[in-house]
Amino acid sequence: MAHYADLAGKVAVITGAGRKLGLGEAMAKRLAAEGCKVVITDIGAPAGEHLPEGAIGSSQEMLDIVAEIQAAGGEAAAVVCNVLNAVEVQAAVQFAVQHFGRLDIWVNNAGVGYLMKPILEMDVAEWDTVLNVNLRGSFLGIKYAAEQMVKQGQGGKIINIGSQASKSAFAHASAYTTSKHGMTGLTRVAALELGCHGINVNQICPNHITTGLGAWQNAHFSQVTGKGYDKYMQDMRDRIPLGRPGLQQDIAKACAFLCSDQAIYITGEAMNVSGGEEYH
Repeated sequence: MAHYADLAGKVAVITGAGRKLGLGEAMAKRLAAEGCKVVITDIGAPAGEHLPEGAIGSSQEMLDIVAEIQAAGGEAAAVVCNVLNAVEVQAAVQFAVQHFGRLDIWVNNAGVGYLMKPILEMDVAEWDTVLNVNLRGSFLGIKYAAEQMVKQGQGGKIINIGSQASKSAFAHASAYTTSKHGMTGLTRVAALELGCHGINVNQICPNHITTGLGAWQNAHFSQVTGKGYDKYMQDMRDRIPLGRPGLQQDIAKACAFLCSDQAIYITGEAMNVSGGEEYH
């Protein structure tokens, strides 16, 4: 399955990668298939009202994904990391270095996409949860991953997982849209500042993908739009030029490309992977 020989032996950390059927799992498995040594991170356990069980990657799920990668012949390890905690993000960087010897790739995938309400109904704590995880968490990942990459002196790749909401606005998603728009600005600034160190910083902007979170979004917006599930999903397919929602593997392929030397002259980009639905 490997397509990018230069990825063999590289060490990659992926945040928010502890949920089955998630984008993080797909990217981790693809990078491992390319020969990367992969560190799976996630919060591991519920953390209050707004980070409940079912919305986070559990420690057991993380270990299960590691075991599946190893069973397929890859190298992987897992470490709990709450991306809101600077000390834990630094510890995840050091875990990669101690376990695999270095850090070459950091993927900011952890995010909250389930606190979706109209502005008039959304409380401040919900807003803060989305902005903090999606934006503060990405900032901390960039900061501490880049520190290690600069220290190593051999460049690196940082990938931020944005959204179609990085480019376009969606009703009932004020915090999510704001956080993903903000991620685009963060990606561009990081690319400007880190290019002199040989560090490429890019963002992937998927359209809707039916992960575990995506399945919740399908049900939620089917209800709030009044369309019902079948009509909501058909309308989605109809507005996508390639005729289907995205798949986890679509994003995993884009991630592998941006992490490879094939993308060595690409930085500061917010790349749409949306079947033509998003073209801004």
